[in-house]
Amino acid sequence: MSHLVIFVVPFYKQSAAEFLLPMMGMDGVRTAIITQDPIYHFPARVQEKVPMVRVDEITDAGALLTAAHQIQKHFGKAHRILAINEQIQLPVAHARQSLEIDGMSVETIKNFRDKALMKERFREAGVPCARHVAVHDKQTARKFVEEVGFPLCLKPIDGAAAQATFKVDSPETLEEILHASSPTAERPVQLEEFVTGEESSFETLSVNGEHRWHSLTHYDPTPLNVVANPWIQWRVLSPVDTDAPRYDDIREAGCKALTCLGMDTGLTHMEWFRRDDGSLAVNEVAARPPGAQITTLMNRSHDMDIFQIWAHMMVYDELLPIPERKYATGAAYLRGLGGARVNGVHGLEVLKELGEMVTDVEIPHVGQPASNTYEGEGYIVVRHPETERVKEALHLITDRVRVEMI
Repeated sequence: MSHLVIFVVPFYKQSAAEFLLPMMGMDGVRTAIITQDPIYHFPARVQEKVPMVRVDEITDAGALLTAAHQIQKHFGKAHRILAINEQIQLPVAHARQSLEIDGMSVETIKNFRDKALMKERFREAGVPCARHVAVHDKQTARKFVEEVGFPLCLKPIDGAAAQATFKVDSPETLEEILHASSPTAERPVQLEEFVTGEESSFETLSVNGEHRWHSLTHYDPTPLNVVANPWIQWRVLSPVDTDAPRYDDIREAGCKALTCLGMDTGLTHMEWFRRDDGSLAVNEVAARPPGAQITTLMNRSHDMDIFQIWAHMMVYDELLPIPERKYATGAAYLRGLGGARVNGVHGLEVLKELGEMVTDVEIPHVGQPASNTYEGEGYIVVRHPETERVKEALHLITDRVRVEMI
């Protein structure tokens, strides 16, 4: 008997293809797609093999439900309804719950999407995190400033990937941002203590609430600095020794955070800080796979296919064996500044110098439009058994390679 899996794909991009195509190739699985994209944007092999329903607004839970009913009418009861994009996790959960399909509930997804609620769950469970408040009006914000002081961090309650996140270091800046965001009881913003230190990620594979495997990375510099400074070519480093004693505290805090939020089965992405005094603070968790080529780093660290592992886990609630971690890995992000399109890329001789350390490249090409994300116009991934060698290679890349824009 085959399992019908409905995959909600807002737009067909590389990140969607990486998770969709392995699901399509699984024996005993019939995949269907709900999308907001025109069907012709999907490659022919997907159009020919996968039934697709297009909706006008992918974040509309009612539209998703209608589309899912349409698919089930032709192909029977769905076994799973899945999505990898953070912004649609809640409407997908509403549709899943209405269809009585197994998976994370609306209540659980709210714990992940509502950053104020998330921090409350952390506090209740004893997970270390920044002091915070959900701001409904200017008075609430001013009172929080009196208690905590500057600098602060202001972000949307349901933000993702450092979007619309600001460092607030003065009363004037706070007033300007509050005026622009106009928070209300229905649409508050999150105001938090600004935590300084090394920022990192913590990725976890969980099955039925049991957190079975983890990886982690270190950002250099922090994502907020990267967003605020478009000229920075940043780096992500995943060390070879993710089970080392120095990571005992984040493994414990990370698993505790996932448990208190109600994590069931899936691949999650957590951001956390190591303060200057050595203590840690969990920032936030997303109930979806990481971006910024972190899945590539996982694959190269273990010589595995995380996308096939994820697909099997999501369909069968089973974790396939994961090979031993052999390498430290890292990604350097290539970013241009001050133009609408790429005019050239300089310093690529570094690829020859690094040789077999380079595993994956996306070199910006002339005429390519400027990126609208902090990941930039391209990237270079490297690996080596020694973490320090990877760190040196990443710095060499960002020091030498330059993206020229016009």
